[in-house]
Amino acid sequence: MMILLKIWTTLNFKNMKFKHTSVLLHETIDNLKPKDGGLYVDATFGGGGHARYLLSKIDSGTLVGFDQDEYAIKSAKLNFADLLEPDSEPKLKLVHDNFSNLQNDLVELGYTDGIDGIYYDLGVSSPQFDQADRGFSYRYNARLDMRMDQSQDLDAYQLVNDLSQKELADILYQYGDEKFSRQIAHRIIERRKDKPIVTTFELVDIIKDAIPAYARRTGGHPAKKSFQALRVAVNRELDVLQASLEEAIKILRPGGRISVITFQSHEDKIVKKIFKKYSEVEIPRGMPFVPDDLKPMLCLVNRKPITASTSELENNNRSRSAKLRIAKKL
Repeated sequence: MMILLKIWTTLNFKNMKFKHTSVLLHETIDNLKPKDGGLYVDATFGGGGHARYLLSKIDSGTLVGFDQDEYAIKSAKLNFADLLEPDSEPKLKLVHDNFSNLQNDLVELGYTDGIDGIYYDLGVSSPQFDQADRGFSYRYNARLDMRMDQSQDLDAYQLVNDLSQKELADILYQYGDEKFSRQIAHRIIERRKDKPIVTTFELVDIIKDAIPAYARRTGGHPAKKSFQALRVAVNRELDVLQASLEEAIKILRPGGRISVITFQSHEDKIVKKIFKKYSEVEIPRGMPFVPDDLKPMLCLVNRKPITASTSELENNNRSRSAKLRIAKKL
């Protein structure tokens, strides 16, 4: 069945569209203050909703869109063909890579003197959840996968079947806030003694068995936190986010801005911590002036995160947990 699904997907790709409703669209792009002739980076291109809006705000300039998902890049080449032409204005360039490599990739493209703005939408795109064979969702039966970049070797199947009980429990607790992480990890170890755990539904059944009945009746789907944790671990999402933010801040031009939309508390903590690191400095007591090497690199555009409006919440449930933080390079 899975082989047939992959064949169908390949044959019908040109008729499919990467459908994804962009969260905090205007708040993210308007606060970047895009200007004609600027160089901007979309670190998580996805369906290109934020990109299309940014490009509509300028008459000239360039947007470089990154995505490690090959499906997203192929879809973008179809849906944004007119903006990929060499003589189009503004210009769009697409890069099939993880945003942790953005500085090297920009240099390879010939952009060596900084950027005017960058934004991240850290939510998993709707098609990644909705395509059953990607193995992201607990609602569809598929081989455990969860790779955003399908060329990488590590997938969820390997984590579930190879890690020790402690390693699994740590992942579920640290990345998913799963309070029954130890019970779930124990059940996984016991089940895989008989045979490997192959599919999403097999894992869902194990998780349901491990969680007490009273807890299964509250708080949404019982496998939600565990699947989130495994996805974060497979794609090293928190590690690459921190590294990429550090790079992005360094290559921003003076006056350039960075916008980051997060959907998990772990992501938001990383963004908040890094923004604080570069926007606050300790000045020695009695110093008459602040030397340049002690001045902060950033100033916060919004001290409290921007969240979705009532209207957006009504039209897009996935915006419920979104938080937007913005900073400006000094």
